[in-house]
Amino acid sequence: MSKHKHFHKLTSAGVLISLGIIYGDIGTSPLYVFKAIIGTRTITPDLILGGLSCIFWTLTLQTTIKYVIITLRADNRGEGGIFALFSLVRRKSPWLVIPAMIGGCALLADGIITPPITVSAAIEGLDMIYPGLHTMPIVIVILSMLFIIQRFGTSLVGRAFGPIMLVWFTMMAVLGISFIIQYPEILKAINPYYAIKILATSPDAFIILGAVFLCTTGAEALYSDLGHCGRSNIRLSWTYVKTCLLLNYMGQGVWLYQHQGSLLNDVNPFYQIMPEWFLFIGIGVATAAAVIASQALISGSFTLISEAVRLNLWPKVKINYPTDQKGQLYVPSMNLLLWIGCLIVVFIFRESGRMEAAYGLSITVTMLMTTILVAFYLKRKKIPTYLIVVFLVVYGIIELTFLTGNLAKILHGGWFTLILGSIVFSVMWTWSSARKIKNRYVRLVEIEDYYPIISELSEDETVPKYASQLVYLTSANFKSEIESKIVYSILQKQPKRADTYWLVHVDVMDEPYTKEYEVEALIPNKLIRIDFKLGFRVEQQINVLFRSVVADLVKHNEIDITSKYPSLNKYNIVGDFRFVVLEKVLSRSNTLRLIDRFTMDFYLILKKMGLSEERGFGLDSSFVTIERVPLMVSIPDQDGLKRIKHRNHHS
Repeated sequence: MSKHKHFHKLTSAGVLISLGIIYGDIGTSPLYVFKAIIGTRTITPDLILGGLSCIFWTLTLQTTIKYVIITLRADNRGEGGIFALFSLVRRKSPWLVIPAMIGGCALLADGIITPPITVSAAIEGLDMIYPGLHTMPIVIVILSMLFIIQRFGTSLVGRAFGPIMLVWFTMMAVLGISFIIQYPEILKAINPYYAIKILATSPDAFIILGAVFLCTTGAEALYSDLGHCGRSNIRLSWTYVKTCLLLNYMGQGVWLYQHQGSLLNDVNPFYQIMPEWFLFIGIGVATAAAVIASQALISGSFTLISEAVRLNLWPKVKINYPTDQKGQLYVPSMNLLLWIGCLIVVFIFRESGRMEAAYGLSITVTMLMTTILVAFYLKRKKIPTYLIVVFLVVYGIIELTFLTGNLAKILHGGWFTLILGSIVFSVMWTWSSARKIKNRYVRLVEIEDYYPIISELSEDETVPKYASQLVYLTSANFKSEIESKIVYSILQKQPKRADTYWLVHVDVMDEPYTKEYEVEALIPNKLIRIDFKLGFRVEQQINVLFRSVVADLVKHNEIDITSKYPSLNKYNIVGDFRFVVLEKVLSRSNTLRLIDRFTMDFYLILKKMGLSEERGFGLDSSFVTIERVPLMVSIPDQDGLKRIKHRNHHS
């Protein structure tokens, strides 16, 4: 626990790191928010003040109160994010897996649109220096470079992130102040009256809201990165970030005030408040910030997928750990998918103005799902019901309103994130449902009934020895039970004689970093069960873990693994180990409902694309035997099949 406390300590380094990791997405929003709010409308004082007021109150209610103050409390041993939150509440309400899945999918879909929109918006500033410049190729090169460096781990780049983002936020604040001085009255936009007025009177109220929402899109990422930075560091750094963001928005507001009655015509107010001599530097810093924002989302997607794998919501995929840093991981398959997704976005939408249309729709969905999960978490924490109801009503209304505002985007590009999110959801749903279908057909038997026969088989020298140490992975939660298919494999499929039989069970815990095990000798020296309790962020390298447990048992003389062959025993040679992995196959003799059969067929396709069982558990394939067993050993009905007694003709 002391490590956990130390992790949340407030340090200047911690604050700087959180500036670099967390605020990329929310910190680059001034690049496109105001441009999206004004759109093709004429610039009017109502639109400027109303837009500013909406931005101020969105950042206050949504980001500050909901995420920074309330949601950050829901930490799972220091870890945040929608799946960490789900594992805190799943015991009592397993159905919450649905909002968790929807939220996770929407976050991934959003992670594909964020890098293109932020990088495009930054690079498009070059148009002011070189009018008519084609920015698309530059955006593609920058994004491709970003995905190429992922495999080397980001700790190297990560150290530079904090200082660059500090420069970025400070630069935004200074630029904003330089305009606020010219018209300090702009600060009256903080009054909620202006927000209410524009939403009540403008015919485009919902479209404006959809644009305003872009200012808070990074709030979800802020919660996901709780594990990297710690709560107090995030809270302190947010105060600075929010101040800089608001100053910049206000400065853009003053510039717009000076251009009332005209149209924006694709001009970005963000770059207009920069002095001409500063443009090159400004665009450079903006591009660096955009790359950092994209990096944060890519890392977030990797973390999300690795948690989904451990929680059995995603096929097992290869996960690399490029550096020793905690939480640093790289998922090659996800990296490729994100890269292809980002390029498709650039090719379809071509410029940031069009991407705004697709952006933000999916993140409203994630925020709604987080609201549901947080409400259940607060209930678990015994918070008074009326407060939970207030929380649900307030944020339900805010987020549903934003969702309605964003629905207008479906035709303009929102369809893209919807399709993306749906594809990801179908994978998660299939993987999770197929597991339930399989579990329905797992027959468990009392293991005690088989003690005598297992002991005798182990000693029966007429049966050729299969291995000295034979290891099975079992999914039976209770020590008294075992799957019938394991018994079938040992006794019937090909009787397997071994000196010792091992049963290994892995339990994924709700805490992120648990690493514990229990050992029970069911038949002393003949049948041993090991239960691993691993957190949802721990890599399941069963091979390594199992060997260290065996070494520990040998050291304490609890087990003898010396070979029983006299010639080898004489020299104290260790016996051989063999893992048997049972793969369930769909037998044709079963009767599955159509939807279940469809789910299982899709599941088997996904399984072929993912890692095999032995690689998923980190086993060395040189001593693993894969045995295919039918998912259901069901006897077909003897419908209409009659036996004819043989009649003697001579009688």
